[in-house]
Amino acid sequence: MTPLQHRIHAVVARIPRGRVASYGLVAWLAGAPRCARQVGRALRELPEDAPLPWHRVVNARGELSLVGDGADEQRRRLLREGVRFDARGRIDLARWGWDGRAPTRARR
Repeated sequence: MTPLQHRIHAVVARIPRGRVASYGLVAWLAGAPRCARQVGRALRELPEDAPLPWHRVVNARGELSLVGDGADEQRRRLLREGVRFDARGRIDLARWGWDGRAPTRARR
């Protein structure tokens, strides 16, 4: 695993339950601005049983980037944590987004 992948995993591990972060924010917090695609790659390469909350990472529009079964699983996990989707299937990042500071409870 590369040093960047380690940093990405460390950032993703900090995303609080009931909150989400964009791929770009995770890259920036990992010290690699403009490397959102590397975040996606690092999460895609996780083993299935990895304890990392990969499902809390979404795209900059608040949409799930996965398709098929992966998207269904991500959506289920987020709904279980209380994250809500609008009629277009998007997450309101102003409400559910995490800014990288200390964990806080989701705003309701």
